[in-house]
Amino acid sequence: MAIVPIIRYPHACLEQIARPVDATSAETALLAHDLLDTLRAAPGLGITASHVGQPLRLVVIDLHDGAGAHVYANPEIIWHSDDTATMEEGSLSMPGIHAPVTRPARVRVRYDRPDGTVAEDEACGLLGACLQHEIDQTNGLFWTRRLSRLRRERALRRYAKLERG
Repeated sequence: MAIVPIIRYPHACLEQIARPVDATSAETALLAHDLLDTLRAAPGLGITASHVGQPLRLVVIDLHDGAGAHVYANPEIIWHSDDTATMEEGSLSMPGIHAPVTRPARVRVRYDRPDGTVAEDEACGLLGACLQHEIDQTNGLFWTRRLSRLRRERALRRYAKLERG
């Protein structure tokens, strides 16, 4: 397993729609382990293959809550609640920048497991927000697109200032 370099915004891969993966392949399992190592080293709560320059539909989430890491191959949101929740979000590809994002409070996600079966999970709270954030990323939607124009412009200016040093 290895820690892989995380690409920085505005890398084109972060706005690409990711390709499906074979959840049962050894390559996908290896990439998932590398993503987990990278996530823990960063540190962060969620990462996609796109964050390391590979536009593939693979998401790893580790909330550090004792439940362990979760790997989602080809995840998709199949239902969301009408009620919303707002949480502070950021990205490993845009370190140091955070802003409140409003999303559906609950989602149901369908994904492929390494054994070839399809699973569905319902999530709310931090896990629900993380799943939506990372699935957006696999759909080529960087998290700042969920911000109002004013908040997005402020975040981008702060990030540019941080990057300049």
